[in-house]
Amino acid sequence: MTIQVAPRLPIKRLSLKNRRWGLILSATFLALVLLTAVLAPLVAPYPPSAVDLLRVNSGPTPQHWLGTDALGRDIFSRMIHGSRTALAGPAFVVLLSSILGLLIGLWAGWAGGKVDAIISRVFDIVLAFPGLLLAILAVALFGKGLVAPVLAMSIAYTPYIGRLTRQLVATEKNRQYVAAYKVQGFSAPWIATRAVMPNVLGVVGSQATQNFGYVLVELAALSFLGLGIQAPQADWGNMINEGQTALVSGNFMPALIPAVAVVLVVVAVNTVGGWLSDKLGDPFA
Repeated sequence: MTIQVAPRLPIKRLSLKNRRWGLILSATFLALVLLTAVLAPLVAPYPPSAVDLLRVNSGPTPQHWLGTDALGRDIFSRMIHGSRTALAGPAFVVLLSSILGLLIGLWAGWAGGKVDAIISRVFDIVLAFPGLLLAILAVALFGKGLVAPVLAMSIAYTPYIGRLTRQLVATEKNRQYVAAYKVQGFSAPWIATRAVMPNVLGVVGSQATQNFGYVLVELAALSFLGLGIQAPQADWGNMINEGQTALVSGNFMPALIPAVAVVLVVVAVNTVGGWLSDKLGDPFA
């Protein structure tokens, strides 16, 4: 009896096609969320804190597309305005941690020796503390809000960028183009910042993109615990917390919608970040 094995090529093509569509949908969704956040005052049909006690915990209606919460506030409007803080916090964390990680990692990778060893030990110490724990500690010291957790989590995420940058720079500095610059008399700071750094920015950028999703979840968790953005300001994390009271009456929308939004944004960001990582290739393969 002859056993026939189905060809794998069509399956691979289908997989690549589905992956391409997933990337397109993720990028489009992120662009739509970002555009909505920027234009929130123009897009939202109601003010985010407008109370209507006659429409408490109502389901979707033509006036309120996603229903209302326990205070009669329009969930759709609060979701749009809440996207501002939900995206701004992670964006600042990723920006600050990327800048610090790039500079410190560049210094460690280029200098090597004792400088590299000391910086690596500092990174190890910081990595021993979860970002959420540092954010809670910052809130305990400096009060609730967004500033203290963002600064604390920026420090917590700096080693991820710094260690990656350090490894990339340590590899790049031994390449022939660096030796050629040295022979021509260019200074070490010029070579490191003008020649080496541009070659590592792409890979570091893909890692920073994936960090965005993790930071989004942690900041949302902080707001859910009542330690981040405070009511009545709209934020996806505290909206999930406030929506718990509606669960008793069988209204799942106030808690479910912001939770789904967090999940969708994280999945979309990780999809785009994974594509960037594959596109740039594994630098250590």
